[in-house]
Amino acid sequence: MKKSRAFNFMGFKITIFDPMTQRFYYLILSCLFLCASCAEEKVDEGLKAGDLIFQDLDCGPMCNAIEAVTEGVNGMEFSHCAMVIEEHDTLKVIEAIGDSVQITSMSDFLQRSNKVLAARLKTSNKGLISRAVKYSKSLLGKPYDDVFLLNNDQYYCSELLYESFKVANHGKPVFELEPMTFMDPQTKSYYPVWVDYYHELHCRIPEGKPGLNPGSISRSEKLELLDIKIKP
Repeated sequence: MKKSRAFNFMGFKITIFDPMTQRFYYLILSCLFLCASCAEEKVDEGLKAGDLIFQDLDCGPMCNAIEAVTEGVNGMEFSHCAMVIEEHDTLKVIEAIGDSVQITSMSDFLQRSNKVLAARLKTSNKGLISRAVKYSKSLLGKPYDDVFLLNNDQYYCSELLYESFKVANHGKPVFELEPMTFMDPQTKSYYPVWVDYYHELHCRIPEGKPGLNPGSISRSEKLELLDIKIKP
Protein backbone atom coordinates (compact mmCIF):
# COMPACT_ATOMS: atom_id res chain seq x y z
CA MET A 1 0.00 0.00 0.00
CA LYS A 2 1.37 3.44 -0.96
CA LYS A 3 2.10 5.89 1.81
CA SER A 4 -0.05 8.97 1.78
CA ARG A 5 0.22 12.41 3.25
CA ALA A 6 -2.71 14.72 3.96
CA PHE A 7 -2.76 18.43 4.70
CA ASN A 8 -5.19 21.33 4.61
CA PHE A 9 -5.03 24.14 2.09
CA MET A 10 -7.52 27.03 2.36
CA GLY A 11 -9.96 24.78 4.20
CA PHE A 12 -9.63 21.83 1.79
CA LYS A 13 -8.09 18.49 2.71
CA ILE A 14 -5.46 17.40 0.16
CA THR A 15 -3.97 13.90 0.18
CA ILE A 16 -0.69 13.14 -1.64
CA PHE A 17 0.36 9.52 -2.31
CA ASP A 18 3.82 9.59 -3.95
CA PRO A 19 6.78 11.96 -4.48
CA MET A 20 5.99 12.61 -8.15
CA THR A 21 2.43 13.58 -7.35
CA GLN A 22 3.67 15.60 -4.41
CA ARG A 23 5.96 17.67 -6.64
CA PHE A 24 3.04 18.19 -9.03
CA TYR A 25 0.79 19.49 -6.27
CA TYR A 26 3.50 21.78 -4.94
CA LEU A 27 3.80 23.26 -8.43
CA ILE A 28 0.06 23.89 -8.54
CA LEU A 29 0.05 25.44 -5.08
CA SER A 30 2.96 27.71 -6.02
CA CYS A 31 0.99 28.94 -9.02
CA LEU A 32 -2.04 29.55 -6.83
CA PHE A 33 0.00 31.62 -4.39
CA LEU A 34 1.53 33.62 -7.24
CA CYS A 35 -1.89 34.32 -8.71
CA ALA A 36 -3.17 35.35 -5.30
CA SER A 37 -0.24 37.75 -4.92
CA CYS A 38 -0.91 39.26 -8.35
CA ALA A 39 -4.57 39.69 -7.49
CA GLU A 40 -3.68 41.47 -4.26
CA GLU A 41 -1.46 43.93 -6.10
CA LYS A 42 -4.34 44.88 -8.38
CA VAL A 43 -6.89 45.37 -5.62
CA ASP A 44 -8.11 48.96 -5.50
CA GLU A 45 -6.99 50.48 -2.24
CA GLY A 46 -9.71 53.11 -2.35
CA LEU A 47 -9.39 56.71 -1.25
CA LYS A 48 -6.39 57.94 0.71
CA ALA A 49 -5.67 61.06 2.69
CA GLY A 50 -4.56 63.77 0.29
CA ASP A 51 -6.78 62.62 -2.58
CA LEU A 52 -8.93 65.28 -4.19
CA ILE A 53 -12.65 65.03 -4.89
CA PHE A 54 -14.34 67.16 -7.53
CA GLN A 55 -18.09 67.66 -7.25
CA ASP A 56 -20.94 68.97 -9.38
CA LEU A 57 -23.15 70.69 -6.83
CA ASP A 58 -26.04 71.60 -9.16
CA CYS A 59 -26.59 74.71 -7.04
CA GLY A 60 -28.32 76.76 -9.73
CA PRO A 61 -27.18 79.81 -11.74
CA MET A 62 -23.94 80.36 -9.80
CA CYS A 63 -22.75 76.76 -10.25
CA ASN A 64 -23.78 76.90 -13.88
CA ALA A 65 -21.71 80.06 -14.35
CA ILE A 66 -18.66 78.47 -12.71
CA GLU A 67 -18.94 75.36 -14.86
CA ALA A 68 -19.53 77.32 -18.06
CA VAL A 69 -16.28 79.30 -17.97
CA THR A 70 -13.94 76.38 -17.20
CA GLU A 71 -14.51 72.86 -18.45
CA GLY A 72 -13.50 70.01 -16.19
CA VAL A 73 -11.43 66.99 -17.17
CA ASN A 74 -12.99 64.82 -19.87
CA GLY A 75 -15.65 67.47 -20.44
CA MET A 76 -17.12 67.00 -16.97
CA GLU A 77 -18.68 69.83 -14.96
CA PHE A 78 -17.45 70.69 -11.48
CA SER A 79 -18.39 73.52 -9.17
CA HIS A 80 -16.73 72.37 -5.93
CA CYS A 81 -13.69 70.46 -4.71
CA ALA A 82 -12.31 69.13 -1.44
CA MET A 83 -9.40 67.13 -0.01
CA VAL A 84 -9.68 63.74 1.67
CA ILE A 85 -8.32 63.53 5.21
CA GLU A 86 -8.32 60.84 7.88
CA GLU A 87 -9.81 61.50 11.29
CA HIS A 88 -9.86 58.73 13.91
CA ASP A 89 -9.45 56.03 11.23
CA THR A 90 -12.34 57.50 9.24
CA LEU A 91 -12.05 59.21 5.87
CA LYS A 92 -13.60 62.67 5.72
CA VAL A 93 -13.04 65.77 3.60
CA ILE A 94 -11.69 69.18 4.41
CA GLU A 95 -13.28 71.91 2.33
CA ALA A 96 -13.94 75.62 2.09
CA ILE A 97 -17.69 75.96 1.94
CA GLY A 98 -20.41 77.94 3.65
CA ASP A 99 -18.73 80.45 5.90
CA SER A 100 -15.41 78.75 6.63
CA VAL A 101 -12.86 76.01 6.07
CA GLN A 102 -14.33 72.94 7.75
CA ILE A 103 -14.21 69.16 8.03
CA THR A 104 -17.20 67.29 6.64
CA SER A 105 -18.15 63.63 6.87
CA MET A 106 -18.10 61.72 3.61
CA SER A 107 -21.81 60.97 3.92
CA ASP A 108 -22.71 64.65 4.34
CA PHE A 109 -20.41 65.57 1.46
CA LEU A 110 -22.03 63.05 -0.89
CA GLN A 111 -25.52 63.95 0.29
CA ARG A 112 -25.09 67.33 -1.39
CA SER A 113 -24.32 65.60 -4.68
CA ASN A 114 -23.00 62.19 -5.68
CA LYS A 115 -21.73 63.55 -9.00
CA VAL A 116 -18.09 63.27 -8.00
CA LEU A 117 -14.69 62.33 -9.36
CA ALA A 118 -11.60 61.45 -7.34
CA ALA A 119 -8.00 62.17 -8.29
CA ARG A 120 -4.56 61.68 -6.77
CA LEU A 121 -1.35 63.65 -7.12
CA LYS A 122 1.21 61.92 -9.33
CA THR A 123 4.17 61.87 -6.99
CA SER A 124 6.34 59.44 -5.11
CA ASN A 125 6.89 62.17 -2.53
CA LYS A 126 4.45 61.06 0.15
CA GLY A 127 5.81 63.77 2.42
CA LEU A 128 4.40 66.42 0.09
CA ILE A 129 0.90 64.97 0.36
CA SER A 130 1.06 64.59 4.14
CA ARG A 131 2.31 68.17 4.47
CA ALA A 132 -0.56 69.40 2.29
CA VAL A 133 -3.06 67.62 4.51
CA LYS A 134 -1.40 69.01 7.64
CA TYR A 135 -1.41 72.57 6.32
CA SER A 136 -5.04 72.37 5.21
CA LYS A 137 -5.99 71.37 8.75
CA SER A 138 -4.12 74.40 10.09
CA LEU A 139 -6.59 76.55 8.12
CA LEU A 140 -9.66 75.12 9.86
CA GLY A 141 -12.05 77.90 10.79
CA LYS A 142 -10.58 80.42 8.37
CA PRO A 143 -13.31 82.50 6.69
CA TYR A 144 -14.67 81.54 3.30
CA ASP A 145 -13.33 83.83 0.59
CA ASP A 146 -16.53 85.38 -0.77
CA VAL A 147 -14.70 87.67 -3.20
CA PHE A 148 -12.41 84.94 -4.65
CA LEU A 149 -9.15 86.83 -4.21
CA LEU A 150 -5.80 85.34 -3.23
CA ASN A 151 -3.63 86.32 -0.27
CA ASN A 152 -6.34 87.70 2.01
CA ASP A 153 -6.29 84.95 4.67
CA GLN A 154 -9.65 83.72 3.40
CA TYR A 155 -10.19 80.67 1.22
CA TYR A 156 -12.56 79.42 -1.44
CA CYS A 157 -12.66 75.71 -2.30
CA SER A 158 -10.02 75.67 -5.06
CA GLU A 159 -7.83 78.16 -3.22
CA LEU A 160 -7.69 75.85 -0.20
CA LEU A 161 -6.22 73.07 -2.35
CA TYR A 162 -3.91 75.46 -4.18
CA GLU A 163 -2.43 76.96 -1.02
CA SER A 164 -2.17 73.63 0.82
CA PHE A 165 -0.11 71.99 -1.91
CA LYS A 166 1.90 75.15 -2.58
CA VAL A 167 2.98 75.41 1.05
CA ALA A 168 3.65 71.66 1.13
CA ASN A 169 5.85 72.09 -1.96
CA HIS A 170 7.99 74.73 -0.20
CA GLY A 171 6.26 77.69 -1.84
CA LYS A 172 6.28 76.34 -5.39
CA PRO A 173 2.75 76.06 -6.86
CA VAL A 174 1.58 72.57 -7.79
CA PHE A 175 -1.52 73.82 -9.61
CA GLU A 176 -1.50 76.70 -12.08
CA LEU A 177 -3.32 79.98 -11.68
CA GLU A 178 -5.28 81.45 -14.57
CA PRO A 179 -6.97 84.82 -15.15
CA MET A 180 -10.48 84.52 -13.77
CA THR A 181 -13.50 85.42 -15.82
CA PHE A 182 -17.07 86.00 -14.76
CA MET A 183 -18.33 86.60 -18.28
CA ASP A 184 -20.56 84.49 -20.46
CA PRO A 185 -18.21 83.19 -23.20
CA GLN A 186 -21.03 83.58 -25.74
CA THR A 187 -22.21 87.11 -24.98
CA LYS A 188 -18.97 88.47 -23.48
CA SER A 189 -21.11 90.07 -20.76
CA TYR A 190 -21.02 89.39 -17.05
CA TYR A 191 -23.39 86.68 -15.86
CA PRO A 192 -26.29 88.40 -14.06
CA VAL A 193 -25.76 86.14 -11.05
CA TRP A 194 -22.23 87.55 -10.60
CA VAL A 195 -23.39 91.14 -11.09
CA ASP A 196 -25.94 90.70 -8.30
CA TYR A 197 -23.49 88.74 -6.13
CA TYR A 198 -20.74 91.37 -6.14
CA HIS A 199 -23.24 94.21 -5.88
CA GLU A 200 -24.40 92.74 -2.57
CA LEU A 201 -20.77 92.46 -1.43
CA HIS A 202 -20.11 96.07 -2.49
CA CYS A 203 -17.09 94.84 -4.45
CA ARG A 204 -15.94 95.11 -8.01
CA ILE A 205 -16.01 91.89 -10.02
CA PRO A 206 -12.38 90.64 -10.02
CA GLU A 207 -12.31 90.01 -13.75
CA GLY A 208 -8.84 88.97 -14.95
CA LYS A 209 -7.42 88.50 -11.46
CA PRO A 210 -5.37 85.30 -10.92
CA GLY A 211 -7.32 82.39 -9.54
CA LEU A 212 -8.50 78.87 -10.25
CA ASN A 213 -11.57 76.71 -9.99
CA PRO A 214 -12.46 73.02 -9.62
CA GLY A 215 -12.56 72.46 -13.39
CA SER A 216 -9.08 73.84 -14.00
CA ILE A 217 -7.55 71.80 -11.16
CA SER A 218 -9.25 68.61 -12.39
CA ARG A 219 -7.47 69.01 -15.74
CA SER A 220 -4.03 69.29 -14.17
CA GLU A 221 -1.45 66.94 -15.68
CA LYS A 222 -0.10 66.46 -12.17
CA LEU A 223 -3.19 64.46 -11.20
CA GLU A 224 -4.23 60.93 -12.04
CA LEU A 225 -7.92 60.10 -12.08
CA LEU A 226 -9.10 57.32 -9.77
CA ASP A 227 -11.58 54.69 -10.83
CA ILE A 228 -13.21 54.60 -7.42
CA LYS A 229 -16.87 54.56 -6.50
CA ILE A 230 -16.95 56.81 -3.45
CA LYS A 231 -19.20 55.55 -0.70
CA PRO A 232 -20.42 57.36 2.43
